Amino acid sequence: MGLLRIMMPPKLQLLAVVAFAVAMLFLENQIQKLEESRSKLERAIARHEVREIEQRHTMDGPRQDAALDEEEDMVIIYNRVPKTASTSFTNIAYDLCAKNKYHVLHINTTKNNPVMSLQDQVRFVKNITSWKEMKPGFYHGHVSYLDFAKFGVKRKPVYINVIRDPIERLVSYYYFLRFGDDYRPGLRRRKQGDKKTFDECVAEGGSDCAPEKLWLQIPFFCGHSSECWNVGSRWAMDQAKYNLVNEYFLVGVTEELEDFIMLLEAALPRFFRGATELYRTVGKKSHLRKTTEKKLPTKQTIAKLQQSDVWKMENEFYEFALEQFQFIRAHAVREKDGDLYILAQNFFYEKIYPKSN
Repeated sequence: MGLLRIMMPPKLQLLAVVAFAVAMLFLENQIQKLEESRSKLERAIARHEVREIEQRHTMDGPRQDAALDEEEDMVIIYNRVPKTASTSFTNIAYDLCAKNKYHVLHINTTKNNPVMSLQDQVRFVKNITSWKEMKPGFYHGHVSYLDFAKFGVKRKPVYINVIRDPIERLVSYYYFLRFGDDYRPGLRRRKQGDKKTFDECVAEGGSDCAPEKLWLQIPFFCGHSSECWNVGSRWAMDQAKYNLVNEYFLVGVTEELEDFIMLLEAALPRFFRGATELYRTVGKKSHLRKTTEKKLPTKQTIAKLQQSDVWKMENEFYEFALEQFQFIRAHAVREKDGDLYILAQNFFYEKIYPKSN
C-alpha cells in the first residue's frame, strides 16, 4: 500500500505564505515599537537622574563660582569615532567617576548623526559651559569636533580621542552591523541576517565596504564645516590635522590603548587616577568589546582598498596621529625591563626675584 500524500490546494498554499509574511511583518513592527519604547524609557530615566543630581546640589547650597578651581570646573569631551575601542575606554571613565568624583554623560544624537544642527550646537555649548552641577564632567558621544571659540566661550572644554587603522576600523564596523558584539549580544543590528563576508563585499563592489566608507576619522576631527564631509577633500584632512595638534589635548590609537590611558592618568589625575591599574587588572578582560563573527580580510582585499585615494588620505591622517602620539609618549615615559614608567617632574624654578627679606 503506497504512502498517502496530503497535498494542499495551490490557493491554500498561497494563503499560507501570505499569512506567514503578514505575521512576520507584524512581529517586526512590534519589535520596532519595543525598541522605541526602550529608547524613550532610557531617556526618561536619564532625565530623572539629572534632576536628582541637581536637587542634591540645591539642597547642599548654591555653589560659588569663585570656589571652583580649574580642576573642579574642567570639562572633557571625548567625541568617539565608532569602532576604535571607544566603549572599552568609556567604561573605564564610568568605573572611576564615583571614586574620583566627576560626572559622566553620554551625548546621544538621533540616529548617531555626528553633525549637530546650528541650534543644537548653541544648546550644547551652553549646557557644557554653564551646567555647574555636572562639573567636573566627562562627555562622550559619536559627535564631530565642535569649535567652542566661535560661540564666544572663554574657557573651552578639553578634547581627547582615539583613532584606529582605517581598514581595521571599517572591517570591524562591517561585521558589527551584521553580528553585533559581546557587549550587547541580544540587540538586533541593522544588517542582521546578511552573511556576506567583507572579502565578498569588496569583490562584488558592495556599498557597505566601498572606499568611501573609510572616510570617517578625518571628518570627525575636521568638524561641522560642509567641506569636512566632502569625501576625499584635501582641505578637510589639513583641517583635521590642524585640530588634532592645536585643539586636542591627547589623541591615542586603538593599538596602543594602554599607553594612552597611562598618559591621561599622569596628565589629568583628577579624572583618571587609578585608570592604568584598572585597565591592566580588569579592563583588558571585561572592558574590551569584541565584534562577533569578524573575519580578517585577505591580502587581496586590503590591496584593493589601498588603491583608493580615500584610503591614502585616511591612512595619512592615521599615520600623522600615530606619530604625534608616539612623540608625546617618548617625552613622557621611560622603559625599564620591558615596562613603561611615567617620568617624574623634570623642571624646577630658580633665580627667583625679588628676594624676600
